[in-house]
This record gives sequence, structure tokens and C-alpha cells, in this order.
Amino acid sequence: MSRSRSLPALLATAACTAALALFGAPATAQAQPPTAVVVLGDSAASGEGANDYEQGTRGENGNWCHRSVHAYVHRTALADESVNLACSGAESANVGFGAGTHHTEGSQAQRLVDVAGAHRVTTVIVQVGANDDAALTATGIACIRAFIDPGEPPCRETIGPLVPERMAATATKVEAAVDDVREAMRRAGYADDGYALVLASYASPVTEHMLPLQPAAGCPYSRADAGWGRTELFPALSDALRGVAERTGARFLDMVRATEGYEACTKPLQAQEWQRRITVDPEALVYGGLDAVGFHLAQESFHPTAAAHAQMGRCIGEFVRSGSADAACVAGADGRAHLEPAPATAPAA
Repeated sequence: MSRSRSLPALLATAACTAALALFGAPATAQAQPPTAVVVLGDSAASGEGANDYEQGTRGENGNWCHRSVHAYVHRTALADESVNLACSGAESANVGFGAGTHHTEGSQAQRLVDVAGAHRVTTVIVQVGANDDAALTATGIACIRAFIDPGEPPCRETIGPLVPERMAATATKVEAAVDDVREAMRRAGYADDGYALVLASYASPVTEHMLPLQPAAGCPYSRADAGWGRTELFPALSDALRGVAERTGARFLDMVRATEGYEACTKPLQAQEWQRRITVDPEALVYGGLDAVGFHLAQESFHPTAAAHAQMGRCIGEFVRSGSADAACVAGADGRAHLEPAPATAPAA
């Protein structure tokens, strides 16, 4: 025998049914935004040298950021999505807040605010400093010039004495950029301990342990200068960046030895190397037109390859998941980059 219900009760039930039909059932939980890992910085982070650059960053309309789909941020497996804000040639000032532009793009920190608002950012990676007073590109050019011109003294002699001062000045600028990255995350509503902040150094692309006739192979610099770069110049920048990490509360990942044994001109086949030799990219003319003539044609030279980015990305992911405050990525004879506790073993002489 069915239970009778009053007219008001029936009307109420009918109204609820109609409302559910029109608007749907109430959500049981608010949808969460996707998690994201974000990288800011220069060419080492953008993926310069790894090819397959994102449309709009290949030289079109003056944008030479060269963000590669193979960049290590896309290989960390740390989040649902990976976001590359880095731009080839960027200085610390381009990472921090400011009104200036680089390759037509504004502040990376300002764009981080927007990214962090649309995602649940779990990790922020910063790799910058090479284009500040450290002047790694200019130093490389000086080493090549010294090799080609017998009248030029070795770059290790002309630049070596300037390294301490240059690295100290670079550290000051990188520290300001990292502070701005912290501020960007605060503006997006994140606590300082609400995400992992990683500051990374740079893998040395050169070594004195090259094949014979290295100039003809695409490495026109002396073995002595290359050895200085590997054992002194790049470690000096890494030490300066480690100090920045300590002062800003960031975690530090030493990358000096991340491509050791796979540097430019070390293997019989270029495809086996993780660092590019001197490289001329004809596609730069396709996308950048006459703007490509000059530096941009060889912009990929002495940068990590896609294979290197795959290994570095995996190592960075391992580092973040480890919870360590300081570690190093070191290339192994097995063709993989491995995470080692800090301090990393210094590059062998």
C-alpha cells in the first residue's frame, strides 16, 4: 500500500526535480586546476640547441627565444603540465620584474604570476646568469678568436683573472631575479613553502678531452682553454649560484658535469654527443629572414641537444622528488645522467 503525500510535499518534490533537470546536480567538489612545473631563464632552459622550436619563437617578428618542445622542463614528469617561460639570451633582468623586453617579450616573473594563477604550480626552476657579467657566450667567442689569431693571448689568461669579480656581480643580479620569482608566486597566492623552487647551474659544453683535429670538427679552440672552461670557469659560476640559492632559500642543482664525457667534439658521431658543436641553422633564415644573418644563424652552437635535455629533465625530476636541498646531475658511462649528493665531485683534471 503506497504512502500518501500531501500536496505541498508533492509540489516541493516536483520543483526540485525541475531544478535539477535545468541546472544539473550540485558539484560534489570544486574542480582543481592542473598541476604545473615552470621554468624561467635563458637558452639553457629554453631548449636552445634541441631543435623543434615552438611557433613564434623561431625568429618570427624578432622573437628568437627558441623554446623547444624537447626542453628539459617537458621531461621532468613532475606535474600534469609543463610551462616554458625561458628565452634564449635572457639576462637576470629579463627574468625579474621590469618594463624592458627581450626578443619582444616582457618580464618572465610577470608571466609567472598568470601561469601560477591558472595552474597549481608545484615546481619552479630558474636557470639564469650566463648572459650577465659571467658572459659565457662572449668568453667562448674570445677563446675562439684567440685560437684563430696567434697574436691573441689565450682566453684563460685574459679572462681568467676577471672571473671572481664577474661571478660576484652575476650572483647579485641572479639573486634579485630569484627574489622576484618568489614575489611573483606570492602575488599569485602561494606561500614560500607551497612549491619547490630550484636554482640550476650550467653544464660545461667544452672539454680538453676532444677528438684529434677538433677545429675541423667544429670546435675551434685550444685544449688548454677548453680545460680551463670545464674545470674553472663553469665551476666558478656554479659556486656563485649555489651561494644565491643559500641566501634565497632555493634548492640548488649543480649541472656542471651533466654532460661530462658527451661534450662537443668528444664522439666519432655528432649524434652521440649531448652538446652541439658550431652549428649553422638554415631554418633561421626561413623564419627570421635577414634578421637571422649573423649571430642567429649560429645561435644553437654549444648548447645541449634534445638527448641531453631528456637526461637533464629526468635528473631534475629525481632531484625535486628526493627533497634534497643541494645535489648534482652527473653524466655516467651508461649514457644517463645520475643524481649525486652534494658537493659533487669536482671535474677531473
